[in-house]
Amino acid sequence: MTSTRFLHTSDWQLGMTRHYLEGEAQSRYTGDRVETIRRIGELARERGCAFVVVAGDVFEHANLSRRDVGRALDAMGAVQLPVYLLPGNHDPLGPGSIYAQDAFQQLKPDNVVLLDDVGPWPAADGVELVAAPWRSKRPDADPVAPALEGLTADGTLRIVVGHGMLDELDPDQNSLTTVRRAPLDEALARGAIHYVALGDRHIRWPEDGRGAIHYSGTHESTSFREHGRGQVLEVALDDAGAQVTAHEVGRWEHLRLQRRLDGPEDVDALRAELAALTPKERIILQTVFTGTLSLSASAALENLLAQQAEVFASLNAWERHTDLVVVPDEHEFEDLDVGGYAADAVVELREKAASDAEDAPAAGDALRLLYRLVGGPTR
Repeated sequence: MTSTRFLHTSDWQLGMTRHYLEGEAQSRYTGDRVETIRRIGELARERGCAFVVVAGDVFEHANLSRRDVGRALDAMGAVQLPVYLLPGNHDPLGPGSIYAQDAFQQLKPDNVVLLDDVGPWPAADGVELVAAPWRSKRPDADPVAPALEGLTADGTLRIVVGHGMLDELDPDQNSLTTVRRAPLDEALARGAIHYVALGDRHIRWPEDGRGAIHYSGTHESTSFREHGRGQVLEVALDDAGAQVTAHEVGRWEHLRLQRRLDGPEDVDALRAELAALTPKERIILQTVFTGTLSLSASAALENLLAQQAEVFASLNAWERHTDLVVVPDEHEFEDLDVGGYAADAVVELREKAASDAEDAPAAGDALRLLYRLVGGPTR
């Protein structure tokens, strides 16, 4: 019985930047996306894999520097096993392709194989990869189905390597690049192919590991829609079917923290929760706060977030979903040196902030500023 074991990964998008990362955080993010390739190689060797397939979008775009391309290829060389690269929608073949540039051609290590022709590629004795590379950013038909043409159940173990969104997952029902499932199911049923390694979806699918059609998800987190850290799939394949196991390889995490804050005790609980998150330098944190806080609690929250922003890779509020109301406690200004016109302003602003007036949020902001200026406590 023919069998093979390999790693399925995709959507490396090497050279990707994120607008919410600044300075050294962006540099670390870019570098770690390359370094993770080395960990993928270590895992592949530990698990006795024969090769690694990257199902599209290896590079973010074609305008990477020679240095960036060279570092990426050096990491692929360190895998020490064949690494098969499929061009996807971010890095298609054709005029201006990154794969046609001198940097890629000259620096590509021998173990890196570009799947630049549609159809079968020999990968091992009795094992073939069936490649479906993108030749443009906007193909006018199913980008995977043509690779299936002419395949028969002849005893060869075949792995389709494709890129695009399955029709059952694609929210754009009119998309020309939708991957139709029916031809894949038919080829699987008659034994012409045995596993379908897909890319384009950055989240692993299906999560239960069942079936023979899989998205590996990206190796490093790219957005807040992706929960947890990046994964790759280990696939043990033979004539009887595929056994798929996910392995976490990523170091970065996009984390959305949704909490209701209604008093100083909630701010203290948040402080403890943030302290427990690690490693902060590789966590991109987005907050969604709702509730009602006093001026002192609000000031403590602002101070806490300012401190934590210095250690997290990124810490920002999701503004359009944040609804945190500041309602001043009537005793909050009593122990502070506020009198005369300022005291009158406090009374007026307090009344407006607690109202349903259109400028109530602005009144709350003014009170918070005044509270800080006169030395209100921040913890």
